[in-house]
Order: sequence, then C-alpha cells, then structure tokens
Amino acid sequence: MNFFTVSAFIIYFSISAGESCAKITENLHYSCMGRNLSYIPPSIPSSVQNLDFSFNVLKHLQKTVFPVLSYLQVLDLSRCQIKHIENDTFYNVKNLTTLILTGNPITYFGPGCLNTLSNLRRLVLVDVGLSSLQLQMNNLTKLQELRVGTNNIQSVSLPSIMSTFKDFSLLDLHANNISMIKTDQTAVFREIGRNMTLILSRNPLFYIEPGAFKDIYLRELDIRSAFVSSAAQKAGLQALYGLNVKRLMLGKYRCDYKISSSDAGYLDGLCYINFYEVFYYMKERHNVPINIFHCMVNATIVTVKGGIIRETANVPFHEIKELYLISNQLDTVPGKQVSHLHTLEKLVFTDNVATQIPDFIDMPRLQYLDLSSNQITLTSCCTFFTGTPQLRYLNLSLNPQIGLTMEPFDGLDSLEILDFHRTRVVGMGYRSLFSNLKYLKHLDISYSSITFVNIYCFYGLSNLKILKTAGNHFQGDVASYLFSNLTLLEHLDMSYCRVVELHPSSFKNLQRLRLLNLRGNNLMTIDFLALQNLKKLTSLYVNENSITSIPLHVLQKLPTNLSEFDLSSNPIDCSCSQTDFILWIIQNQNILKQPEYIFCKTLSPSSDFRATDFDIDSCVHKKRLTIVLSVCFVTVVVLLSLLVYRFQFYLQYCCILLSGYRTPGQQECSYDAFVIFSSYDEVWVMNELMENLENGVPPIQLCLHMRDFQAGKSIASNIIDEGIMGSRKIIVVVSQHFIDSAWCRFEFELAQSRFMLERNANIIIIILEDVEERKTKKVFGLHKYLKKNTYLKWSRDPLSNMRFWIRLRKAIIATKK
Repeated sequence: MNFFTVSAFIIYFSISAGESCAKITENLHYSCMGRNLSYIPPSIPSSVQNLDFSFNVLKHLQKTVFPVLSYLQVLDLSRCQIKHIENDTFYNVKNLTTLILTGNPITYFGPGCLNTLSNLRRLVLVDVGLSSLQLQMNNLTKLQELRVGTNNIQSVSLPSIMSTFKDFSLLDLHANNISMIKTDQTAVFREIGRNMTLILSRNPLFYIEPGAFKDIYLRELDIRSAFVSSAAQKAGLQALYGLNVKRLMLGKYRCDYKISSSDAGYLDGLCYINFYEVFYYMKERHNVPINIFHCMVNATIVTVKGGIIRETANVPFHEIKELYLISNQLDTVPGKQVSHLHTLEKLVFTDNVATQIPDFIDMPRLQYLDLSSNQITLTSCCTFFTGTPQLRYLNLSLNPQIGLTMEPFDGLDSLEILDFHRTRVVGMGYRSLFSNLKYLKHLDISYSSITFVNIYCFYGLSNLKILKTAGNHFQGDVASYLFSNLTLLEHLDMSYCRVVELHPSSFKNLQRLRLLNLRGNNLMTIDFLALQNLKKLTSLYVNENSITSIPLHVLQKLPTNLSEFDLSSNPIDCSCSQTDFILWIIQNQNILKQPEYIFCKTLSPSSDFRATDFDIDSCVHKKRLTIVLSVCFVTVVVLLSLLVYRFQFYLQYCCILLSGYRTPGQQECSYDAFVIFSSYDEVWVMNELMENLENGVPPIQLCLHMRDFQAGKSIASNIIDEGIMGSRKIIVVVSQHFIDSAWCRFEFELAQSRFMLERNANIIIIILEDVEERKTKKVFGLHKYLKKNTYLKWSRDPLSNMRFWIRLRKAIIATKK
C-alpha cells in the first residue's frame, strides 16, 4: 500500500468518523473543512488560534456550540447552513479577531449575538441575505473591516455607533441592491477617520444626491460598474463634488459589455472630486472626440485601461508621477504628450497597437518605462530616450522587431533593468553594445532570435546579476567565453538554446552564480558541475535534455548549497551499469525537483517507469554473480594458460599423435636411434657412442640434437619430428646430469608416450654412471622402467666394454629392416 493510498484511507476514515481535523500547525491552526460536522470536535486543543470550520452543518448557533477556546482568533464558518445566531453565541470564543460567515442563509441575528466580540477586527458577512447594515455592533469598537458584499442591502447607512470606530478602514458593499445614496445616509462617513475604503462596485446606482459625499475623506472609492447607464454615471460623478479620496476607481469590469458613448463630457464630474490616484477601466467606445484626462490634471497616478482610444491630447499634468495606458488600442506612444512632464517617474504603455516610438524630451525624473506588448518595429534603437537620464527600467518586450546599431544606449547610463524578451533583436550577437551600462543588473533577451557570434557581446556589464538568454543560439564554442566578464552574475537562463555541450570554462568566473537554467537543450553530460567555482549554486535546471547518466565523480563534486536540482524529462539509463547514479537519485529526492517525473526512458521512449522505483538490490546480486563468474573465468583462463605453457610440448606431441600416428613399420625413419643425453655428457656420446655405432659394421645412424636438429625449427618440434618420430629406437644416457636436466626429463617422457603406443621395447637405457635410486624417481617413469626392463651399464673394463657394445648394437638392429 503506497503513501497516497494510505493518505486517502486516513482522510476517508476521518470524514466518516466525523472527528479528526487536519492539523496545519501543531496546537495553533486546524482545518475541519468539509467534514460534515455538527459540533466542534473535542480533539481540537484549547490553544488553537486559527480554525477553519467551513462547509459543515451548524444550523443553529448558540453558546453551547463552541467549547472554551480562549486563544482562538480566526474562525471560518463559511457555508455551514447557519440560519439562526442566538445571543452570546460567541461567548466561549470571545477573543476572536476575524469571523467569517460567508454563504450562510442567516434569517435571524440575535440582538446581542456579537456583543462578546470586543476584539473583533474583521467581520465577513458576504452572501448571508442581509437587507440592512443596521446590525447590533455596540461592542465592536475595534472593528476595522466589514465585508457585506453580495447581499440585498439597499442603503449605505451605517449604525451611528460606528462613528466612534476610529480604526474602521474598509466597508465592502459590492454587488448589493443600492440604487440611491442620500446625504443623511453618509453622515457616519464624515465622522470616521480618513483611512476608509468604500467599495460600491456592481450596485445598480441611478441617483446620488448632490453633495452626499461633500467633505468626506476616503482612502479609496471603488465605483466600477456601479451605475445603471452612462447618463447615471455622468450625473453620479457630478454629485460627488466635494469628495476627498486618495484613490478613485471607476469604469467597467473586464467582463462587462462595451457601451457606446456620444457625450464628450461624461467625465466632467471628476473635475469636482479631489483625488490623487485614478484608475479608469474603460469599456466605452466614444463616438465623439473626448479628452479623458481633462479632469485628471491634479492626479499623481493615472491608469486608463481597456478602452478604445485612438489618440491622446496634451495634458498639463501638474504633479503626475505614474501614468498607465493599458489595452487602449492607441496607435502612437504618447511621447510628445508626456514630454516635458518633469514630475513623471513611471510610464506604462502596454498592449496597444503603436508601431513607432517618438522622442522623449526633457523628462528628468522618468525612471520606469514599459512599452511592451505593442507593435513597435524599429530599425535603430534607442536614441529617442536621451531625454530620460534617470531611466532605470526599460521594457521593449513582446514587440515585432528592434534593431540595435552602434552605441544604442548612449545617454542611458543609469539603466538597471533592460527587457527585450520575445522581441526580435537585430544586431546584438555580433558586437558589444553595452559598454556604457555599468549599472545594469537585469538583462532579459529571451527568445529574441539572437545568434551569439562575438564573445565580447556582454562586455561592460560588470554589475549584471540576472541574464536571460533563453531561446537564442550560441555559434560554435562562443558560450565557453561569452560570460567570462560577468563576475557578479547570480541568475543565468540558457534554456531552449539547442546547446549540445558546455565546456567547464563557460562558468569558470561565475563564482556568485546561484541559479543556472539549462532546461530544454540537447545536453548529454553536465561535467561542468564538477567545477569548484560554482560552489554558491543553489538551483540547477537541466530537465528536458538528453542526459542518460551522471558519473559518480561529478555527483560527488556537486555544489554543497544545491537545494533544487531538476533532472526530470531526461532519458535516464536505468541499468545495472548505472547503479551509483540511480542510488544517488533515490537518496537525494529532497533536492530533486519533481523526482516522480524522472523516468527510465532507456527501457522505452514512452516508458513511465520511475527511476526512484528501480530495484538496485537486483543489480547488486547480478553484479556479485557477474564478478564471481568473471573471477572464475579469469582463473580458469590463467590456469589453462599456465598449463598450456607448461605442457606445450606434450600438447604438441599429442596433436601429432592424434593427427595420425604411424609405427616404424608403417613409416620410413631417418635414423636408427635418437640419443637422449645431457650436454654435460656430450664428450662420451661423441667419443664413445657415436664412434662405435656409426663407424662400426654395419653402421648405425644416430640422431644427435647438436648435429641433426634442423636450424630455425623449434627445439620441441625437432625433438618430436627428428628425434622421437624420425628414429626407430631411443637411447637414453642416464647420468647425474641427465637427472638434473629439464630437457632430458622432457625428452624421456615423450619417449615413454611412444613406448606406450607401440608396446615395444624401443627405449634402450644406458646407465652412464651410478645414480641413487631416490634420484631416479625425479624423472617420471624412469625408476619404474628400470625395475621392469633390462638396461645397459657402461663400464671402463675392456671386457665389459666389448660386451656392452655388442649388446647395444644388437638391441638397435634387432628390428632393423
């Protein structure tokens, strides 16, 4: 049973039992969500501070529902089918700071049901069927947020007691049924501090009494989609005269339909509202020219989003700091319109249809310029920003094409962030263009169709910390030198660059590198990881490459700070030859990102067998068996080799015999007798044996190794071919020297083999000198032969000598044809 099965069983059992709740933080945070409970489980400790009890069944709330939870601060009772809340319900949890009752069909609030919650700061009554804000909240003096959206409330009138709530900061009335706002309904707003946010969005407003918000101070007013028509919106904005608000949010939500407007002055009411920030979410299509910014000249932050505007007029903003023009279908970047705005610090012009960039003139405070997601196509960039000496952020991403010529960033020495991602950048890969950007910290040129050819492309970026080059191409081995001067680099993205190999020198100077992204390349090895300079690396992504294995010496030298290593989607070789690598994967899942997606692709390209499930033990057994078999095989081979070497002559003789042995009667012999003797006995052989036998009558032809063996032929072959096989008889001259000679012993053993095959006494033993019986045993078969066969003994006595030669000659010529 795996982990997930066990977990599912535990969860199922807990839900069935209706008792156990999930422990998020020991003794502090518990979740009983969706357990179908009708009471607070006794397993919840009294020290709990946060309890999620949503999606259970508590139809009636009364004092006995909650045990004493003195430390409970956050209680979520969302969608618990609550209908009645009795007085003193929350007595045992009176230290609550947040109470959430969202989605309960509450039909009855006890007059004193909230009286004990004197520490309550956040009360959420969204979608509970409220029809009025007149709740009994006398003791909620610390209340900061009241969220009552999606109800049936028809008036913004708050209980008078709330005028004493000095910390009150948020009233959310979105999606109610408020159609009219009168002066007497806003009296409490005048008494509350100036830090309150009022959300009236998605209400069907058609009338606001003029002056209803006069002398009211709000931090934020949200009236998006809060009017039944554009006419009601125009009248409503005019009725808001005298309102003081820091941030005003108006217009339509994204999902609302666009409406057409032919009233050029429908925003004139804004001129009578005092605001600093305005967010206008346009959905109108204007049939007549309109100056949207006419009444926004005093704002510090202006956002216009989602409208259909073809052009913008020059607006003499007085204190503007930030201007956002987003998704408005503007076909011109408002360079002329915003030039000379000495206070402007941030300009965001995105998702429009502009194709060119005008000159930005005399904008000394502009620091942030975002021109992304337009249709800008330039052959030469970026001289039109020379009037922005303090520019620190420049974003030209997601445009069709930007061309860079020599010194394109002249005058932009303060740049810290430069973004060209997914914009085709022409001219960057062939030369150094950043020599003056010594303060640049972030450069994103991902997917910009760049081919890096020049190794000095990033020359001058001495303070660069983040470099993203994903989706581009490196020609040849340029990557080995391209980053050498980026000594402060901390984040390098080279994903999807079709890189096949990376030399260790590519990162030798990147001693501060913390993140290296090589995802989606064609790397087969990552030996560069063994480089000691990458000791600060914490995140490495090499997923979606062609890596089958990583050598153990590389794994042992991985940076010690590495905490996130993504090897997924590589064709890992799960074989017994890679047990060290597989074992490392199994033991280091804590640093591997998505180890469950490291599959053994060598088994099959479509295999979903996880590397972490590979059976290493089976490999250990196989490896042991292989080692044992290998050792045995090598041992046998070595022993056989030694035996063959030791007995090569015998084997050769056997081969000759097996190839077709013929007896002297079946073959013609060149010699009458082959003499086996020690070289130390050569004088006797030459002076006595050869002289008496070869010069006698009839002459006997002897085979003597020093005379008759063929030159250039191996000794063993001569012994077998010329001596033993080429002679009818074999004469063995036994002496002490014979006993000590390895060659003599060898020749005698071969002679015996012939004797065994013929079954004839073809071996004639001559005892040249007395030899101790024990020494004759040193020669295989000699002692036994002497015991069973007649032999001749040499003597210097003349009479004995005569008989010796007669007997020897007779023994040799006995079978001579």
